[in-house]
Amino acid sequence: MRNITTEKAYETALNDVYALMRKGENVTDNEAETIKEMALAIQGYEEIHYPFPMPATIVEMVAIKMLEKKVTQAKLAEMLNISTAKLSQILNNKRKPDVPFLKAIHEKLGVDGNFILEKV
Repeated sequence: MRNITTEKAYETALNDVYALMRKGENVTDNEAETIKEMALAIQGYEEIHYPFPMPATIVEMVAIKMLEKKVTQAKLAEMLNISTAKLSQILNNKRKPDVPFLKAIHEKLGVDGNFILEKV
């Protein structure tokens, strides 16, 4: 499949992929390959026209990770082994992240170490 260059082509590709995916396990090998090719073309279009901005702060990154993992502040505090009060203060910019917090978000949430170093 060629690159997608217009919004109309993008919407058509999305609809085509959804239609094929609704077939579930009944997708043929050729259809599976078509889905793969179309998904790559869709991804290429989205990277240009719908870029997802990188978070500017550690707090923004933690908020994104919370959404990705579908966790509440209380659950995240438990995961990071810190109090909910401390987490709340950090997320509301009333307290600076300390080394144990930064280490925990790296290990438990997979936040890139380079990102952390650049933002502290």
